[in-house]
Amino acid sequence: MAVTALIGCAHIHVPGFIKAIHQHPEVQVKYVWDHDRERAERRAAELNAQVVSDLSAIWNDPAVASAIVCTETNRHEPIVIAAAEARKHLFVEKPLGMGASDAYRMARAVESAGVLFHTGYFMRGMPIHQFIRQQIQAGSFGKITRIRHVNGHSGSLGGWFDTEWRWMADPTQAGVGAFGDLGTHSLDILMWLMGDVERVTADIQVVTGRYGDCDEVGEGLIRFSNRAIGSLAAGWVDVANPVWLVVSGTEGHAHVSADHLYFKSQHIQGADGQAIWTDLPDRQIAGFDLFLQTISSGLAERLVSVQEAAARCAVMEALYQSHQQQTWVQPSVSA
Repeated sequence: MAVTALIGCAHIHVPGFIKAIHQHPEVQVKYVWDHDRERAERRAAELNAQVVSDLSAIWNDPAVASAIVCTETNRHEPIVIAAAEARKHLFVEKPLGMGASDAYRMARAVESAGVLFHTGYFMRGMPIHQFIRQQIQAGSFGKITRIRHVNGHSGSLGGWFDTEWRWMADPTQAGVGAFGDLGTHSLDILMWLMGDVERVTADIQVVTGRYGDCDEVGEGLIRFSNRAIGSLAAGWVDVANPVWLVVSGTEGHAHVSADHLYFKSQHIQGADGQAIWTDLPDRQIAGFDLFLQTISSGLAERLVSVQEAAARCAVMEALYQSHQQQTWVQPSVSA
């Protein structure tokens, strides 16, 4: 039995995570902690777990091998560092930090402790993303010149953050608004496919004003270290998102339309870009489910490293800074 603790119940994904835990009978949540006692008691009842008011009860229990951190983002740093020092494996909901500095401090603590780390970048498991990565590595696109990823939903339009999730639309607690909340998933895929980022610029806007000055949409431009140009768009005011990936290279092209992939490459027989491409890998387990599988099986494969998570915080912070400064910004790197 893999024994874990739920630390913080703030994130909008917590109900889904609890459902996933129930589907893994080999995983037991022993403790639940939240600074909001009522919230902790409600989630603990769903998990048949014990509420604790002092985190030291978790850190000092040798039966607890891991911790699931779903607090508000501005509470991550002291919790993650304490968990690492207590040698607890960690799942930390994205984004890891409020920006580069706290994210890299957490990364150093996690690496120094030698514990496992994972975060909620579930899109890596999608068959289309896996296929595109395979084809990039195989050279099927030639030299990639442009790549674009889009992630949007209608959260602001539908008032998704009007109730207990309101903190997610408060950048003083979340670190970001809509662009960073959803854009971090697109950024993870872009960096997973293309590597390090040299510099960025962005335009980020409030649209409805439903959540005050919290941004609701944005568009970023990325210069990768390999000199390819990337762009990402994200927001909470999208009524549709049919074309969410485009890859353009000197010897190939791919795009997604209505969740169908169209792929063209002079290196692959039948890849003419005209018909829907269906020869895709199986979906891989990813995100939170991958963490549950890891702590129960002991097999650590395909986890998102803490340095990867920190680097995405640094690039996202640079995107916001570039919007404020109306210029290109180079992301911070780990000291």
